[in-house]
Amino acid sequence: MAAEPRLQGTWMDFQHQNPHDGDYWNEITAHFSAAQWRGKIGEIAQLGCKYVVIMSSALDNLAFYPSRRLSQRTLACANPIAAVLEGAVESGLKVFVSCGFYGHTTEETSEADDYLEWHKQLAAELYEQYAGYSSFYGWYVPNEAEINGHFSVGMMRFLTSITPWLKQLDAARSILIAPYGTRKVTEDDAYAVQLNELGAAGIDYIAYQDEVGVQKSRVDELDAIYARLRRLHDRAQKTGASPALWADTEIFDFEGKAYASALVPADMARIASQLKAIAPYVDTMLCYQVHGLMNPPDSRQFCGHPDSARLWQEYRQWCKDE
Repeated sequence: MAAEPRLQGTWMDFQHQNPHDGDYWNEITAHFSAAQWRGKIGEIAQLGCKYVVIMSSALDNLAFYPSRRLSQRTLACANPIAAVLEGAVESGLKVFVSCGFYGHTTEETSEADDYLEWHKQLAAELYEQYAGYSSFYGWYVPNEAEINGHFSVGMMRFLTSITPWLKQLDAARSILIAPYGTRKVTEDDAYAVQLNELGAAGIDYIAYQDEVGVQKSRVDELDAIYARLRRLHDRAQKTGASPALWADTEIFDFEGKAYASALVPADMARIASQLKAIAPYVDTMLCYQVHGLMNPPDSRQFCGHPDSARLWQEYRQWCKDE
């Protein structure tokens, strides 16, 4: 089933994890009130989005929620996860809560004996606090690993261990992953088998990063890249469980050098080309990210580069014109 070439969901970070990437919003969002976080969710809903993916529940081992296991990060809003979930209830959005990304990086695996147990303990704590929100749709497992032809052995081991446990905690919550290395996926039986293993473990959705913003893929390559993914997911569905094929569309540019400068809104013409190229092959189109890159000009919770108002207006107009 092809997706409509529109943004149907977005990631959201409370504080961006990478140096410089969030330079235009980290300081601002550190002072957001709960009302402003709820307002930001309302703005996302105005764009027609259905999903919000919380990037991280903690960063540098400082929690974005009242935790018994981690010290809490000092923000103006003491519980931004609750504020987002509350705003999503009001606006009818579905939220994926991050159950990883507690340290500074999205390390994919660890040989430490307590690594998996640590993730389980923190996920259980998050579930205890937020399971009562009707907007808590599922989990985002953000332990990214580059696909180098296939998922790594370590990543497969971690994902097929944590996801069955999350399903055991609550089978009704969906599970999302969003790997990179999308352009390097190998179209063979071995990859289809990995999809079957991930589906059997309980992963519901894979939102592959299009990697245009990070300058690893070109727009003119996306048709072939996502057509290949579509064939692989269709092949896997014939032999067993397989996660649904989603996309993570990168709507940013770097202000300067890639990975060493601030994220800024991309050109709308480029974004439109990305959406049109990917939509025929995927079920749902998420983006990275409305937060910080698209703002209503009169927003009470404006955060990001001044051009984010331009992108908001251009995207809304494009949706009307198309």
